[in-house]
Amino acid sequence: MEQREEELIRQHADHDQELKALYEEHQQYKRMLETFREKPYLTTEEEMEKKRIQKLKLAQKDRMMMILARYRQQS
Repeated sequence: MEQREEELIRQHADHDQELKALYEEHQQYKRMLETFREKPYLTTEEEMEKKRIQKLKLAQKDRMMMILARYRQQS
């Protein structure tokens, strides 16, 4: 995620609870993926879980980008 997008999220998160929740979940998924990246080897189950988390993280980002697009249009 780009810095300007994160700034927009921080700017609107105080009054947009959906955006705030999506951003927090997105950050949580990011931390979870970091733990997988730190491992030299992943089991089959871990690889499947990693892919599942990546999909969830991407879905969160897509939803956040839709919300941010609305804010950009309002400006």
